[in-house]
Amino acid sequence: MTHATKAIYKWILADYIKVSNITTEDRGVLYTEKDLDNSLDKIETMNFHEEIEVNGIRFWSYNAGHVLGAAMFMIEIAGVKLLYTGDFSRQEDRHLMAAEVPNVRPDILIIESTYGTHVHEKREVREARFTQTVHDTISRGGRCLIPVFALGRAQELMLILDEYWEAHPELHDVPIYYASSLAKKCMAVFQTYVNAMNDKIRRQISVNNPFVFKHISNLKNIDQFQDIGPSVVMASPGMLQSGLSRELFETWCPDHRNSVIIAGYCVEGTLAKMIMSEPEEITSITGQRLPLKCSVTYISFSAHTDYEQTSEFIRLLKPGHIILVHGEHSEMQRLRTALKREYEDTMDVFAPANNEEIILNFRGEKMAKVVGRLASKKPKAGDVVSGVLVKRGFNYHIVSPEELQHYTDLSQGVVLQKQTVPFTAPFSLLHHCLLQLAGGVEQVEQSGKNCLKVFDSILVVQEKNKVVIQWEGSNMNDMYADAVLTLCLQIEANPQAIKQSSLRSITQGKDKSSFEDRVQKLLVEMFGEDSVSYQPKLKYITVTIDNEKAVINLKSYEVQCQNENLHQMITSAIKRLHIALTPVNVPTIAIT
Repeated sequence: MTHATKAIYKWILADYIKVSNITTEDRGVLYTEKDLDNSLDKIETMNFHEEIEVNGIRFWSYNAGHVLGAAMFMIEIAGVKLLYTGDFSRQEDRHLMAAEVPNVRPDILIIESTYGTHVHEKREVREARFTQTVHDTISRGGRCLIPVFALGRAQELMLILDEYWEAHPELHDVPIYYASSLAKKCMAVFQTYVNAMNDKIRRQISVNNPFVFKHISNLKNIDQFQDIGPSVVMASPGMLQSGLSRELFETWCPDHRNSVIIAGYCVEGTLAKMIMSEPEEITSITGQRLPLKCSVTYISFSAHTDYEQTSEFIRLLKPGHIILVHGEHSEMQRLRTALKREYEDTMDVFAPANNEEIILNFRGEKMAKVVGRLASKKPKAGDVVSGVLVKRGFNYHIVSPEELQHYTDLSQGVVLQKQTVPFTAPFSLLHHCLLQLAGGVEQVEQSGKNCLKVFDSILVVQEKNKVVIQWEGSNMNDMYADAVLTLCLQIEANPQAIKQSSLRSITQGKDKSSFEDRVQKLLVEMFGEDSVSYQPKLKYITVTIDNEKAVINLKSYEVQCQNENLHQMITSAIKRLHIALTPVNVPTIAIT
């Protein structure tokens, strides 16, 4: 709920608990103050237009213009948007803004039908009628009773009366009371949330607080009321069911000088609704028959939409389906008929009874949002976006596998594959063949066993009369593993095909000096003549790059260098040169 609603909620529920516990003493207490406090802890407040998502259901709110803090809610489920208006008003009054028109078209509109096809008076007309009725009552020496609810219309009427009294000095001696402790508590909320009201109130607050009334005072209880002359009293409840408003009405109704102004909506069966037909008598709470001689005037200040406001609201939103709620059956049916006549077949209009189910079918488009690193670059038409499709509630997202743990509760797994192959040939022969296959082999040790790492991803482990090939499963790694496996099987099938002489040391043989010259030429081509110093008598070559020195021993071809990158570069170059120049009779290997 909104922040203002939560502030008002506390006082309204506290008053309800107080009243209900008095009337149900013999039947036990239904709710306590502790229950109210516990409920406050469960309330989550939100601002207008703030979007919240719960289990894939998105919702946000708009100002409803009914009372302070009232909100309409737009709910989106699986792409279908539903607007629930609750009570709302499209007419700006003395302190509240008119209800907003959402900029999002809803598929379903659930809307109130309180006034059906009735049309309200213009605000200026009804305010003039209201103040004139009050003034006429005072002029004839009568008392004016205005039954009101504690929240909403009471504050509106007080703003009107205070302004009218200020403009008419002859009325300054006539007291105006609002007899509701709840209304007084709610007034503090109105004074706090001035910024949630219309522009007129926000401008006025810079000069003075419009809710600090000059001519209106609070009547704490009936014992303080001195009924000795003309006065105006706003008292709750608004439909005269009981309480102070009922007590004052029964006291004043026999006097023709007095008046009652019904300023809001009245439900059928209430006293307020009944006296609007001006019967000759009414029945008091105690069962007495009392003459009804005071005047009864109905001037609607109700903050509910009339037909014109409702129809305009629907015209602007253009929903596909309308569901009417919050109205008497007859009014709902009249409004349904009028809307169907006005909009013909452009939208469905339902007026369900309580507990009646309505089933609507939608064929929504499914849309997936690309998030994470996949969204870092805007795709062009025809581009293929590859990732994992994740469904969360009613929403779909495409993410890269590496980012699954950031956007979901999932994590990426690794499949470690292992293949054991019989192998009785020398492990050095396999090493040599792998060099020719991959161009680079790293010798590593694992659990005390000799291992070769090839293609930076395939590990070949030497064991007794066998080798074990290990790798992380992927399309590329599986292909590399197949090539290594094929090589192992071919060597095991014909080990004599590769002569041991092919693995002889580069320091042996009549081509020793020729190889030294080739190494020197290779290093010159790699680093330039200025960086390479060849000492044939001392049997070493020195390479100097950016003050980093590498010394190659031409007897053992061992490289000594502090810089790891330079050491790896030179060692790898010499090994590749050796592989290229060493004659080896290796059978042709078919890799598929």
